[in-house]
Amino acid sequence: MPTNVTPEYERAERRYREARSDEEKLDALREMLSTVPKHKGTEKLQADIKRRISQLRKAEAKKGGGKSVDPYHVPRGGAGQVLLVGTPNSGKSSLVAATTNAHVKVADYPFATPLPVPGMWPHEDVQIQLVDTPPVTAEHIPGGLVGAVRLADIVCIVVDAAAAPLEGAETVLDLLSERGYVLETCSCLDRATADRRRRSGLIAAAKADLADPENIATLRELYDGRLEVLAVSAATGEGLDALRNRLWALLGMMRIYTKQPGEPPDMAQPFTLPVGSTVERLAREIHRELPETMKFARIWGHGRFDGQHVHRTEELRDGDVIEIHE
Repeated sequence: MPTNVTPEYERAERRYREARSDEEKLDALREMLSTVPKHKGTEKLQADIKRRISQLRKAEAKKGGGKSVDPYHVPRGGAGQVLLVGTPNSGKSSLVAATTNAHVKVADYPFATPLPVPGMWPHEDVQIQLVDTPPVTAEHIPGGLVGAVRLADIVCIVVDAAAAPLEGAETVLDLLSERGYVLETCSCLDRATADRRRRSGLIAAAKADLADPENIATLRELYDGRLEVLAVSAATGEGLDALRNRLWALLGMMRIYTKQPGEPPDMAQPFTLPVGSTVERLAREIHRELPETMKFARIWGHGRFDGQHVHRTEELRDGDVIEIHE
């Protein structure tokens, strides 16, 4: 064992030793492989981790009759994926039901959501994917949920603002911290260049219509400078627009429209790209070989004259219309 492994690797290794299921072991091994220092002294260690990952994958495939399916894996959709995490009866399902067309089970008893349920929340002419998840408790977090947190763009902690919201928030934060994740309100663009264990997130104080305003004020005071707290109500619609707009801002995405030469632009289905993307990035989104065949592009948008010729390195802005010529 090398002596210069990172704290992130040590945490992942500890999770592996403590894992109770193959799913938890596999997630921990993947984290170990991604955080182990890459140099000649760790080549044997890397090979051993890869061997164990391979063995677990084969075991999963054998259990599933040759087809391994992770029930907690939700393919990313829309402009970005927001994972809702909370304790029993925190209001996650009600929030998804009020903002999307997802078929979620809203009940006044705990553990009504056995597996993740995705839904699309319209934001102007794009959509944000919300994912309802099974509840967590201080004693238990579903093994697959850890992997879902790792893959999500934003983690939204949902608490019942009318009933022990601080306890609900701290339960989730403690469980994530034990697995090495640090949650804070930051742009996904900032997170992409920083510690991969740092996750973008916020707190949705649900059932705000039933809560004492002091409960929400206390949450905001305690998490000030770390996590934003937004008061929302699925029953009355309070704060839902503000939450949607904030999620869009944190995703760090922009909408780009395209047009064919001599045709009007397609304003119905924009491409969504990270802020700072270039014409070349857009071309690759359209077709992976387009950057190699394109000659130039024309642009309609902020600070340019209509139809201005631009180079492939031109940085795009939200709302731009692009016409690519081959």
